[in-house]
Amino acid sequence: MPGDLGQRPPLDGDTETDVAIIGGGLTGLWTAHYLLERDDSLHITVLEKEIAGFGASGRNGGWCSALFPRSTDSLARMHGRAAALAMRREMIGTVDEVGRAASAEGIDCHFAKGGTLAFARTPAQLRSARAEVETAAGFGVDRLELQPARPGVPGVPGVPPAVFDPACARVHPARLVRGLARSLDRRGVHLAEGTEVTGYSPGVVRTARGAVTARFIVQATEGYGAAIAQTHRDILPLYSLMIATEPLPESFWADIGIGHGQTFTDFRHLLVYGQRTADNRIAFGGRGARYHWGSAIDGDFDRSPRVFEHLRRALVELFPGAAHAAVTHRWGGPLGVARDWHASVRFDARTGIGSAGGYVGDGLSTTNLAGRTLADLITGTDTALTRLPWVGHASPRWEAEPLRFAAANAGLLAMGVADAEERLTRRPSLAARLMGPLVGH
Repeated sequence: MPGDLGQRPPLDGDTETDVAIIGGGLTGLWTAHYLLERDDSLHITVLEKEIAGFGASGRNGGWCSALFPRSTDSLARMHGRAAALAMRREMIGTVDEVGRAASAEGIDCHFAKGGTLAFARTPAQLRSARAEVETAAGFGVDRLELQPARPGVPGVPGVPPAVFDPACARVHPARLVRGLARSLDRRGVHLAEGTEVTGYSPGVVRTARGAVTARFIVQATEGYGAAIAQTHRDILPLYSLMIATEPLPESFWADIGIGHGQTFTDFRHLLVYGQRTADNRIAFGGRGARYHWGSAIDGDFDRSPRVFEHLRRALVELFPGAAHAAVTHRWGGPLGVARDWHASVRFDARTGIGSAGGYVGDGLSTTNLAGRTLADLITGTDTALTRLPWVGHASPRWEAEPLRFAAANAGLLAMGVADAEERLTRRPSLAARLMGPLVGH
């Protein structure tokens, strides 16, 4: 279990600190972790409205992968080939760094680097799979492999062809983020939970329970940044929901060809993702929940019977042998989307304010890279990380309503249309091709 979920004491009036971090998710906690590695004399205060890991950091799909919101092609077009390849190498290395750091801190987060399988279940998906492998080979960094279909036995469907990417680990996200918070407690970091931030400016963070004066400030709220007035249009909260089944027998896993430590998806456009958990459940999630007017965030949005049923049907479509598996858990939450689907790390040495986010669901590993990079930037250390192309990137702001509502939900609809189009035509979708530049491809 992730441990005690009781709330740590909130901020008790005005205080001073060296570094004030807004948000107790993985970005903020990794930043604190690596800052202490660089300078263990720093006094660090983390301000969290709920509890550490309350947001996407504690309830995601458990993919610690090398995925980045924008494709390598897109990064090369924007920043040049050398910069794109540097970003890819660091993302691949980050998967191992998460495992190393968790082990060093004694965090049992079920880390197992088994890679990920992306199944190609239709002719159109197979064409996409081959193109992805070919593109990766051209860049020469990601080691993708197209695995052939595996015939089934009587009464059991075969396993479709799949792209295997070794740069992914299965993780229990709540165990990771809660364990990291406990390790920071031991190292003297002040985690003030139940403390809502109302705003910030150079040198001071304002909360509902007092002001925090700080030399440096890190804004690490991801999708929840939409709830702070000054970052309301910098990030769009997009909901992703998940289900988990009862534990399934070894025979089921042998039939579908997924081993321990492996994650899985397919090449549909309306994203789904899953993992084989340490106790042999399927944890399975995907998009499909609509964007809510005004970037609203509400606990009621975490649970949508329509989306949960969509996920159950998608799971059975992917693995017919799961048809009778009981769904025992259902949950969800918002992730953060930048207007150009480009994650970023920023730090202004003049004001002392830094930030990171816009992971679009690829944050379980990207947060670690962000934390290391922010630690270098704040301590004035010039490293290869501080020269990566996402450092200093400024995404445009999201449009005001009603344009934001129309654009976000039109994109969701378009991905569903693209999947239907491919099922009917058996060819790559025109709708997806038109949407590609808008979603990082």
